[in-house]
Amino acid sequence: MNPFLDVPADSGFGLHNLPYGVFSHGDGGARVGVRLGDYVVDLAALETHGLVAAAGAGRAPVFSQPALNAFMALGPDAWSAVRERLQDLLSDSGDPALREGGAVREAAVLPLADVTMHLPARIGDYTDFYSSRQHATNVGTMFRGPENALKPNWLHLPVGYHGRASSVVVSGTDVVRPSGQTRPDDDAPPTFGPSKRLDIELELGFFVGPGNELGDPISISDADRHIFGFVLVNDWSARDIQKWEYVPLGPFLGKSFATSVSPWVVPYEALAPFRVDGEPQDATAGNPEPLPYLRQRGPRALDVDLEVRLQTSSMDEGGEVVAQTTARNLYWSPEQQLAHHTVNGCNARPGDLMASGTISGEDPGSYGSLLEMTWSGKNPLSLPGGETRTFLEDGDRVTITGEARRDGVAVGFGEVTGRVLPPRP
Repeated sequence: MNPFLDVPADSGFGLHNLPYGVFSHGDGGARVGVRLGDYVVDLAALETHGLVAAAGAGRAPVFSQPALNAFMALGPDAWSAVRERLQDLLSDSGDPALREGGAVREAAVLPLADVTMHLPARIGDYTDFYSSRQHATNVGTMFRGPENALKPNWLHLPVGYHGRASSVVVSGTDVVRPSGQTRPDDDAPPTFGPSKRLDIELELGFFVGPGNELGDPISISDADRHIFGFVLVNDWSARDIQKWEYVPLGPFLGKSFATSVSPWVVPYEALAPFRVDGEPQDATAGNPEPLPYLRQRGPRALDVDLEVRLQTSSMDEGGEVVAQTTARNLYWSPEQQLAHHTVNGCNARPGDLMASGTISGEDPGSYGSLLEMTWSGKNPLSLPGGETRTFLEDGDRVTITGEARRDGVAVGFGEVTGRVLPPRP
């Protein structure tokens, strides 16, 4: 089955993917679309013309809304039905109203370059985990030494903290350098000023679909039915502010100034061919077996390739690749993250964002943060033109991309990008 539009055979945005996003075009309001190649198909227009529907009898249309929350809330049966309908409708044997042109096609098929993308959901809550073993080991080694790199709880539960939903922004939004308290000299009082150790964190995030009632946990066996889809995440971090503030209650101002997400939400179902075995969580790998509520059957990891580019203000468009890694480096899966998050009865809601934490591999070229790439600033990155970086400077742009490919099937995530602006006076 081929798409009715001209989409290259190796495109990560073919009929197998069909990621959802929220866009606006011209004077029209924000609404829901899917990406097909370099086009956006307006689902609100298709809904209006009776070509696709997700709402049941008596329910309001879901695709004419400026966020995906209503669609997310419908659950996996509705998601699968819409996905199957779209794959048929957008194929070269689909509805003539789209294939042969006319008013419907003109209204519903828009060049990607002509639209503005928005946050895909109203994010009520945002949680950031710490699920990459190599990242946790690197950070622990830097600050506590190799003999105490992982805290005793790390191999028993997905460590996480509650982030700030109000400062989650869509890709392309500039990030103002944050100011706060730091203590560069342990023998002197703290000072106030702009962060000098501004960093990135390469992460993979997911949006919650149907939530759970307060007091009613989501089981590990049912967690997949509560995950709508995935996005790329850059959790910008002010390391110097974080270092001074985080004891004893963890990250606060060093994290809450900005978190960037990619605009296209890759459906959970689209990633089924890319589920692979992760690191064994049992004695075969010298790891403790998780408690029963975290034991997950089947493949846990996602075979998604990830890349970080850094572009300074003096570089050409595109910049320089500074890291390449894979989501296979996550020890704790999205399902385990969600099951742990709700095991105490915490209620998740449609549109809640949960991110993996920094994803790092075993060598410096696969580290997902500058903190690790430069080993806390001790080993500066060498860039073209003689430039170096330990942490980000004003004018720097960071772009994270992601893609999965296997057995002729490709799924693209697009990109999440952001540029650092000077601190506000």
